[in-house]
Amino acid sequence: MMNYLLQKVRKYPLSLVCVALVWYLSFFTPPHTKLELVPLIDKWTHLVMYGGTCSMIWLEYWRAHTKAHWRRLFVGAWLMPVIMSGVIEILQEYCTNGRRDGDWMDFLANTVGVTLGALLGVTILAKFRAKR
Repeated sequence: MMNYLLQKVRKYPLSLVCVALVWYLSFFTPPHTKLELVPLIDKWTHLVMYGGTCSMIWLEYWRAHTKAHWRRLFVGAWLMPVIMSGVIEILQEYCTNGRRDGDWMDFLANTVGVTLGALLGVTILAKFRAKR
C-alpha cells in the first residue's frame, strides 16, 4: 500500500498540491476585498480552481503514461474531482459553523471547471498522438 501511494506521489506531485490547495482554500476564511464587487467572481474562482486542478491531473497523466486508460481517466481525472467538489460543498454547509456555506451553484461551477479541464486534456492527447 505504501509503495502504491509513493508511486502516485511521484507521478502526480503537482496534481496533489493542487488538490491540497483546493481543500485549504475551501475551508479558510477569505479576507474581504474589492474583488467581491465583481459579479460572479466566486463562480469564476471555482471554475478556475477545478479546471486548473483537472488540467494538471491530465498533464501529469500524459507525462507518466504512454497509453490512455479511458476508464481510469474518467474516474481519476473527472469523476473523483466532481465527487470531491460535492463533498467539500456538503462539509462547508454542515461543518464550518456558518463561516462557509455549501452552494450548489459552486458545485456546478466546479463541475464545469473539471469538464473544461478534461476537454483540455483530451485536446492535448490528440495533439500528442498526432506528433507520434
